[in-house]
This record gives sequence, structure tokens and C-alpha cells, in this order.
Amino acid sequence: MSNTHHRLMLSSTNELDELVLFDSPMPSDFPTFTINQTQLSYPDCLKIEYDSPFYVCSCDGILCFTMYSGPGVGPPVLWNPSIRTFKILPPLDNKPFSAYNFGYDHCSDKYKIVAVSLVEDREEVSVHTLGTDTWRRIPDFPYNGPFDRFGIFLSGTVNWMSFDNVSSSCVIVSLDLEKELYQTLSLPDFEKDRLIRTLWVLRDCLCIFVRNDMFLDVWVMKQYGNKKSWTRLYRVPHMDNRGLLCNYTRVLYISEDEILLMDFGKLECYQSKLVVYDSKDGTLEIPTIQNIGGWIHPEVYIESLISPCS
Repeated sequence: MSNTHHRLMLSSTNELDELVLFDSPMPSDFPTFTINQTQLSYPDCLKIEYDSPFYVCSCDGILCFTMYSGPGVGPPVLWNPSIRTFKILPPLDNKPFSAYNFGYDHCSDKYKIVAVSLVEDREEVSVHTLGTDTWRRIPDFPYNGPFDRFGIFLSGTVNWMSFDNVSSSCVIVSLDLEKELYQTLSLPDFEKDRLIRTLWVLRDCLCIFVRNDMFLDVWVMKQYGNKKSWTRLYRVPHMDNRGLLCNYTRVLYISEDEILLMDFGKLECYQSKLVVYDSKDGTLEIPTIQNIGGWIHPEVYIESLISPCS
């Protein structure tokens, strides 16, 4: 019942190079362009045992962190910031370079963590079912492996971008969490000069961002698995901010009145910021974010009372 209560979390570092997390309700009135952030206190054991999270995904209000740990990454950590409850999952032995993806299998009523690990010249895939103590190997990732081992969860599947050598084209590889089998989804038909940016989820639809030097196009698959349902929702012009070329990374959230909250990178100074785009009048604004400055990693999640320990 709480899945409309969206929140915005920003990860950053302080002057001591320590991880800091800021959290706020998603603004109801984007034109005010002010986001009031409150610093979160995440579990002390994570501060002691690991360096910092470097990737966060979420499902049903539970955040899944991938943690730095020495030369590689540590085990995944599940954390519900709404109820301040966390769980450190069993490590994936002898696979220091793994990316973790988190989702829900509605058929078994179980949460699953999918690990994609680079092992020699292949991408091994392992699954951990929450409530058990082990990892299980499933068939390796097909094709040449994903562009990015961090996948996107939607409707009982985890999805990655990949390349099919046979057709010499990009494809979306989808893993069904119930059957633990792969299938291939087709991309939308967009202009040849467009470059693929990333997969995402918007309004409960699989989304892809493609761009050229002037625009970012936002496509959604309105009916999952149906290529004909791909629809271009928005074309966002790139922003020249004080002489610095800015490339958008993701659309994080779309309000009911068609205002987009996006993150973008300044290529010359390696910074990440937020930008608000009003699709009705085509205006772009950089919101004021209180209590935080410099580099940020934004993540939108929902409030819930679900415990990662269950």
C-alpha cells in the first residue's frame, strides 16, 4: 500500500572521504527546485568492515548495496532504511569481481539476489534465495556478457544490455527469476546515429535511454516483451551548463505533471548533479539540494515495512 511513497537517497563523500547518505521525500512540487536532505546513519558494522557501497539497487523498499572490500567487492548487503533493518548475505567464494542484482519472484514469494561474476573469459551467474545460506550456479550469461553486470529488475525479471554477434546488434537479455532461464528482447527502432546509454524502469515499464550530441530520447516498453509496444515518451535537449558539456545518465522519476528528475555528468570535471526538466515548456533547471555538495549518486526508492531478514 506504500508503493506511491517515493523517496530520494543521495550518496556522497565528506571532507574525510567517508561515505555519507542523505534522504528526503520526493518533492511534491518540483518547480520549487529545493530538496531538503536529512543525513542517514547506516549500520556501523558496514563502516568498520567495508570501505563503502559503490552500487545501490532497490526492490520493494529494500536497498541492495554492493560493498568494497579490499581488492574486490564484499558480500551484498540488504538494508531497509525505513525501518533501519539490514542483512549481510553470504559471500560468493572466490569471485571477487561480482555485481549483485536484487528482485522478487512472485511465484515462490521469495526475494532473490543474482550475482554476475567475471571469471576468465566468461560471465558466471549465481543465485541466492533470501532465507537460505547458499549460492546456486545457473547457466552462464549468454552472448558476450552484459555491457554492465548490474541489471534492472522488473516484473519478476532481471534485464541487461548485451551484444549478439550473430545478428551484430544490441539486445536486451532477460532472466526470469522463477524459471531461472534467459530470453532475448528486441530494442526499439531508433535512428542509427543514436547511442545506447542505459536500461532503467519508469512507471513500471522497462525503459531505455538513447542519445546523440543534441538529445536524450526516453523510450519505454509499455507491454513487457512486446517490441511493438516501445514508445518514445520524451526528447530532452542536452544542457550546456556554464560552458561545461553535460550528458544525462538517467531519468530518475517522472511526476504526475510530466516533470522529469534526471541526473547528469559534467564531463570536464567528473561531477554528477541533478536536473529538473519540464516536458511541457522545455525548461531545464538545476535544483538546490541543501546540506550536500560535490559528487552524488542518486537513487529513488519506495517506503516499505518489509524486513530483509525475513
